[in-house]
Amino acid sequence: MVAPSPARRHIYPRVVRFGDIDSQGHVNNVRFLDYLEDARFGMLSIDPYNEGHEPFGGLVVTRHEIDYRRPLGFRAAPVRVETWVTEIRPVRFTLQYEIRDDEDLYVTAKSVLAAYDAERAAPRRLTESELAYLKRYAV
Repeated sequence: MVAPSPARRHIYPRVVRFGDIDSQGHVNNVRFLDYLEDARFGMLSIDPYNEGHEPFGGLVVTRHEIDYRRPLGFRAAPVRVETWVTEIRPVRFTLQYEIRDDEDLYVTAKSVLAAYDAERAAPRRLTESELAYLKRYAV
């Protein structure tokens, strides 16, 4: 028997903006990448800072995968971008996402991020505090 994971999902409420809507009357497929970016920034920069920790150092996205499940139209209530960690390596990690509300799943996605040192223009190892933070959301 496998023990249940203590992992939790990071929840980022995202308002559907008028500018997100395309001529078809729903959120444009490219705009969903903005939703993922906003959620990642909240999870890896804003939340650690608000908790009194250092935000993550340099990161670059090395891969995105996205599956559009159903159209999302303009609405007053925000959707949730739920994010969790599915893989952690010394230099990179993988995030999974769902963009959803209580009734519908609009998008599933995956991003691979690598720790990056901009001064050296080279990959770097994730710090111990970054690894510990990621493990809070790991499955």
